[in-house]
Amino acid sequence: MSKIIVVNDKMQKNYRYELTEKMGQNFAADFKPELTPAEMLALGVFGGRYMRDCTAEFPASWFKKAKFAVDKSDYKLNYFQIKASTPLGYWRAKGWINENDPRGWFQWYCRYYLGRRLENEDKRQIRRWKAMKRHVLAIKNNCRRGDLNCRPRQRQAVLHWAYDSRKF
Repeated sequence: MSKIIVVNDKMQKNYRYELTEKMGQNFAADFKPELTPAEMLALGVFGGRYMRDCTAEFPASWFKKAKFAVDKSDYKLNYFQIKASTPLGYWRAKGWINENDPRGWFQWYCRYYLGRRLENEDKRQIRRWKAMKRHVLAIKNNCRRGDLNCRPRQRQAVLHWAYDSRKF
């Protein structure tokens, strides 16, 4: 079932990785994202700027309904129409970026969803994903169920991590 993907985009040249799992299957037992990469892109994440130059790496179906900005980030394209991101330089300074995924967590998630597995990096990124549950709990504890106007920045932030705050 193994397949090699070769990446050539603005941030990686001749980067290769192996798909060892079927797409969307065999996730770690403690990793249960509520949204697929395609769903996230269709809802509106990262100001529509993320991954515009690397669509060839992933299934075309992921991008059919993606909300992409024409030029610079446009936070009106985000589901909650609010800025909830920090610059990539901030992520780098915090040590959150791994050389395999220079765009960060969402790139890792897209590749993980596609079927790539990197044991140590997967554990690290899943640990980071789990840490976002504190934001999910803050929304649940401070907002009426279904009140999407309550804590929109926090709701957008958890959407960036594949949590669907429209459901709580």
